[in-house]
Formats: sequence, C-alpha cells, structure tokens
Amino acid sequence: MFRRVLGAKAERIVAKGTRMALTVLIMLLAMSLIPLGDTAGKLLTQAGVAPVFVGWSRFVIGAVLIAPFSAHILQPSLLADWRIWFRGTLIVCGIASILTALQTEPIANVFGAFFVGPILSYFLSCWLLGERWSWARAALLLAGFCGVLLVVKPGFGMTPGLAFAVLAGIFYGLYLVASRWLADVARPRALLLSQLLVGAVILAPFGLSALPPMSLDVAWLVVLSGAASMLGNFLLIIAYRRAEAGTLAPFVYFQLVAATALGWFVFGDFPDFLTGVGLAILICAGLSTLALRRG
Repeated sequence: MFRRVLGAKAERIVAKGTRMALTVLIMLLAMSLIPLGDTAGKLLTQAGVAPVFVGWSRFVIGAVLIAPFSAHILQPSLLADWRIWFRGTLIVCGIASILTALQTEPIANVFGAFFVGPILSYFLSCWLLGERWSWARAALLLAGFCGVLLVVKPGFGMTPGLAFAVLAGIFYGLYLVASRWLADVARPRALLLSQLLVGAVILAPFGLSALPPMSLDVAWLVVLSGAASMLGNFLLIIAYRRAEAGTLAPFVYFQLVAATALGWFVFGDFPDFLTGVGLAILICAGLSTLALRRG
C-alpha cells in the first residue's frame, strides 16, 4: 500500500514536471518567433514601407493563416465582448509602437527597452488577478528594471525610438495581463483569431492608405512578419493558458537573446557597452527568477 502511494505521488510529480517542461518549450519557441517577425518588420521599414502598413498587414496575414483552423470555434458573442476589443487594442498599440521604434533603433536595444512589459505584467497580475506574490521575485524584477534603464539611458542618450520601445513595453505588459485574464474565455485559437481580426479592423483605414508598391522582396517579408508574429502569439496564448503569468515571466526574457542574435546576424548590430550590461542584467534577473521558482 505504502509503495503504491509513493508510486502514485512520483507519477504526479513526473507528470507535473513534463507539463511544465512542455510549457517552457512552447514559451521559448514563441519568444523566438516574435523577434523574427519584428526583424522582418524592420527590414520592411528600412525598405521604405510605412510602419502602419507593416502592422496592419501582420494582423491580416495572421488572420488569413489561422482562420481555416479557428473560424468554426469563434463564437460571434466573443467579438461582441468589450474585453476582447480592449485586449486587441493593447496589442495594436504595442505593435505600432515597436515598429516605429525599429525604424531608427537596433533590434536588441528596442527589445531591451521593451522589457519593461514583463516586469509590469508581474506586478499587475499580482494586484489585479490575485496571483502569488514573492518579495524575492519582485526584487529580481526590479533589478531587471535597472537593466532596462541602462538600455534606455533616460536623460542622457534616450532617443525618440527608445521612448516608443518603452511605450511598446507598457502596452505589451498590459496585454500579457489581459491574456491571462481572458485565458479561459475561449480556446486559444479563437482568442488569437479574435485578436487578429480586431487589429485588422482597427488599423484598416491607416494600412490601406499606406499601401506600398508590391514586389517579391516586399511580399515575402510581409508574409514572414505576419506568419512569425501570429505563430509566436498563438504559442504565447497556449503557454498562458497552461501556467500563471508570474511563473512564465522569466521565460519572456528569452526574446532578448533571440533579438540580439537576429540583430547581429541580419543587421550587423551589436549592443554598446552600457546596453550590453543592461541586457545582461535583464537576462540574469530572468534566470534568477526561474531558479527562485525551482527552489
């Protein structure tokens, strides 16, 4: 009897660990795909394409790609829910802000400043959603915020582009909280499709007015930007359905690694000393938060 009880407990522990490991893998893939979409977006803006068109096309492409798999589970009442429009507006504002920032700033710097978002999401999730509070985790996230300040350099070197990156991070942090808030409202695919449709509708007047001359180079970057962003956000929704926002917050920092690698490989950009220190602090704070959770 005692052995059977121990065996059942061990099975539960293994099952829980396996579930968490799968959630982590989903989160890391999502955090790689989102910077990839923004890299394609930066290439488009460098080619003279308006950021508002890049943002609008991202929502349209994403909606077209996922609609065949999600339209049948999207209830009309979901699109009548003001919370869905609120969440969609947050991600619209976040994408518009980050694409504006990427026009003039290296992608690693933009993502470093943008990382005020996960920090904000933790505090708001504890306050608004009643998720677990930890003083140690809060201290580490505040250390991460110091890293953000080194990247942004407020008052001595902060640029309009970095200001837009911080604004994007604020919108993104609110979006992360809203994603957790609405995680049980509908299935992940339905939530993602609703988000993409809301974004496409809101940005349609601006995106259509900024249509660029279309070429093969522009077309494939538009598709890459939309597809990578859609898949990344879909995986993010799945991850937030499987775990608390505070638990997943450290893994969001993997975007910094992906963004730095993509910036170096695609654009030849490498962070300066202060920015590099700030990015390192952010990554260390995120990893320390993960270690704290395991302990």
